[in-house]
Formats: sequence, structure tokens, C-alpha cells
Amino acid sequence: MSPASVFQLHLVLGYVPWLLCFAAYFWPRLKAMDPLKAQRAIATLHSFRFFGLVFIVPGVVGLNLPAGFATFAAYGDFATSLLAMAALLTVRMRSLFWPFVVAFNLVGTIDITVDYYHGIQVGLPDLAGELGATYAIPIIYVPILMITHVAAFYLLSRPQLQAARTLASDAVAD
Repeated sequence: MSPASVFQLHLVLGYVPWLLCFAAYFWPRLKAMDPLKAQRAIATLHSFRFFGLVFIVPGVVGLNLPAGFATFAAYGDFATSLLAMAALLTVRMRSLFWPFVVAFNLVGTIDITVDYYHGIQVGLPDLAGELGATYAIPIIYVPILMITHVAAFYLLSRPQLQAARTLASDAVAD
């Protein structure tokens, strides 16, 4: 099997154990939590994304890792991390906390999506060895980040969904 095929297989299979783990252990608990506490837990995980700056550290990644991919990935993670930390720092100021929650989830989701797109554009599977020590990030860490972004958006929309159901049931009762 070629290194590119192994990398692509790793990317896909990285989601499987995280989805199984998330569905069995994390999702039931997050859904049952107070919305603020659930978003706080997700923000805590994403606050560690500053680690993505390692993509621009010479010697950690190979010299042939495309700079366009590495730079965007590094600073997208860093921005998401700072926004998640801002959410955590403002948890007692709800009027600031919720916009930071939305912001870090939007920025983080866009970052991961664009990183996948850039990875395809620059032929990252063929250059997977250039990821060096960062190889594990897209394989092990990114899947749980994307899964929790989706969960965060679902949880953010849930109060609106509940309100819509209540309005609909009230309208039917009338």
C-alpha cells in the first residue's frame, strides 16, 4: 500500500473510533448537561488547539510541506484556540461567552474544512511524510475536533428547536 493510500485510510478511519467513543461516552453526557456547561467542556478541548502552531516549526515538519497548507492550518488552529480560551474566560459574562462559543466553532469548522481542501489541492496524501511529528494531528486529533464542532452547533440550535416545537404544539392545541 502506498504512503498516500495509508494516509487517506488513516484520515477516514480516524473518525470511526472517535465517533464510536463520542456516541457511547460523551454525547449522552453532553446532551444531558446544562447548555453552558456542555459548551464549556467543548471549549476546553478546543482551547488546546494552539498546539497546531507546530505546523510552522522547522524540524518538526519536513521542508517540503507546502507553506500555504502549514501556515493556514497553524494560524487557523491558533485563532480557534484563542477564541475558545476567550469563551472560557468569559463564562461568567453570558453576553460575551455565547458569541465566543459561536466564534470559535465557526472559525474552527472553517479552519478544518479549508485544511482538508488545501490538503487535497497541494497533494498532501503524497507528501504525508512531510508532516513529520505532526502526522498524528490530522489522524487522531482533528476527527474529535470536527465531531465536537458539529455537536456544539447542534447544542446551540437545540434551544431554538425546542422553542419551535413548543410554538408548533401550542398552535396545534389552539
